Parts: sequence; C-alpha cells; structure tokens
Amino acid sequence: MRISILDDWHDTLRTLDCFAKLAGHDVTIFNDHVQDDAVLAQRLADTEALVLIRERTQIRAPLLERLPKLRLISQRSVYPHIDVDACTRLGIILSSNMHAGTPSYATAELTFALILASVRQLPRQVASLKAGTWQAGVGTTLRDKTLGIFGYGRIGRAVAGYGRAFGMQVQVWAREAGRAAAEADGYVAAPSKEAFFETSDVLSLHMRLVDATRGIVGAADLARMQPSALLVNTSRAPLVAAGALVEALRAGRPGLAAVDVFEQEPVLDTAHPLLTMDNLVATPHIGYVTREEYELQFADIFDQIVAYATGSPVNVVNPAALAQRAKA
Repeated sequence: MRISILDDWHDTLRTLDCFAKLAGHDVTIFNDHVQDDAVLAQRLADTEALVLIRERTQIRAPLLERLPKLRLISQRSVYPHIDVDACTRLGIILSSNMHAGTPSYATAELTFALILASVRQLPRQVASLKAGTWQAGVGTTLRDKTLGIFGYGRIGRAVAGYGRAFGMQVQVWAREAGRAAAEADGYVAAPSKEAFFETSDVLSLHMRLVDATRGIVGAADLARMQPSALLVNTSRAPLVAAGALVEALRAGRPGLAAVDVFEQEPVLDTAHPLLTMDNLVATPHIGYVTREEYELQFADIFDQIVAYATGSPVNVVNPAALAQRAKA
C-alpha cells in the first residue's frame, strides 16, 4: 500500500521498533506541518492509507473529496479533527484504537512536571541562574496543599495518585460516576463545582473535548480561584472558555497557570497572549511526545494498517464505510 504519514516533525517514526510493521509498504513521511488543502491534496494524491499524529492536521470533506485513492485513515484516540461523515460517504475507513483502560502516563507525568515547574518557579530560577543573578524568588511546597482533579478518567486518576504520593489532599469534581469512583479510591468528592474552584490550590483539567465539555470552565469559575492557586491544562484548550484564561491571569485569579495545549496549534507567534504572561508556564503540546508513548501509539496505528491490508480492518469507527466501499 501507498502510505503517507503527516506531521512527524522530528522524523521520529522511522526510528521506532514498531515501524518494522510497515515493511514492504511504500511509506512517505512528511516532517513539516501543512493545513492548506491544495498542498495536502497534491501531496496525498496517490495515498491509499493516511497516518495521522493525533489532531495535528484537520481532515475535512473539501480535502477528502480530492483524494480518490484514499481507502484508510489510521490513528489513535479521539477524532474531532476528522470529518467522519465525509469519510463514510466516500468509503474511507477510519480506524482509531480508543485504548480503553490505558492512560497516557506520559501526559500524566507532564502534568505533574508542569505543577512542579510552576510552584517552584523553575523557568525563572533557571533563567536567573544563567543570567548570573542566582536565586529569583521563593517557591511553594506541595505537601498538604489541595489538588483538584476536574474529570476523573484514566489520566485524572493517575495524576491524583501522583498528588497523593506528594502528600497532597486530593479532591475531585466530575460526573456522578467519576465522583463515586474517586471516593472508592479514597479521595474526596467536592460538594459543588463552586467549592471545588474556591478550595483547590492546584486545579488540573482532565476531560475529553466534546460538545458538553467545551467551555466547561468559564470566567466565573476562574474568578473563584485563590490568587495563590494554579490552573493546569494538559487536556484541550477549549475546555476553558475562549479568552477567559488570559483575562483571569491578568486579574490575578488564579495567580498561576500551566498549559500544554492551545486553541490553535502549532503556536508560532511569540506574541500570543498566553506566551507574554509572566505567571504562566507553557509547553508545546508534548504531553504524549515520548518515545515510549510513541511506541505504544504507533504499534496500534500500524497494526490497523496491517489488518486492513489483509482484509480484516479493526477498530473501525465508521463501519458503514465498508458497505459504501463495497458498492463502489
């Protein structure tokens, strides 16, 4: 099969052990980021199987309609960046392993790294040392502080465990089932969303982005946070209402934020409002970007291609596409 892989920015995939699964196929890897449909249509004109790295590129109907040879899109996890209806109409199978029960430990680890970097002022302290001025200020200890976990899924549960290991008091706000699961694990379910925001010293967001969660954190929620509190988002930027975080940080509630996600990615403009704020630590969506996580994810993605090539597609999101392809 002719396989194209988009957005492998550091040319990492060919160095993974799992890349051997694609032996015998004609594989083209693109290391830059392009969103222009005309350019993508030219690049992918002969592509039969398309590999996506998470949500780096939007795959919508205007592009799909210009790719008559495309038969399969193989990726992992959620797919808000893909027009599934258009795929089905065109007979393009979307295979996406949802990895039920398997958290991204890489993302959970980065979440806690951002927490530590923020409360111990690590970017400022490193810059101060390199500038020859030694210490830059006084940080905060996490022990006995309250860690709020908003959304008690796989990653939220892992981060809660890290908080417990650091001696933090962990409280959870989530749907009823999530709060019950948190209590079963020995954590406190906050009595209300309002109390949750008011009493969390560190508040970390761990939800999928769906219609029900878009903007679930609003300006009023952020205004309830303490001036000493930290908001962390390694999930999806639109969980927070557009513009609300910038205004909240300017107002000093919360006093700190740490983010790994942005509304539009990649962010290449150094004048981006969040990047200009001294009370924010930001990373370029690297939560899942580790070799170990890549091996896990792309083993699944490449297995889906192998399964399709042998006539037995797996993890099919849109089974109606199979019938559509049969008609064609």
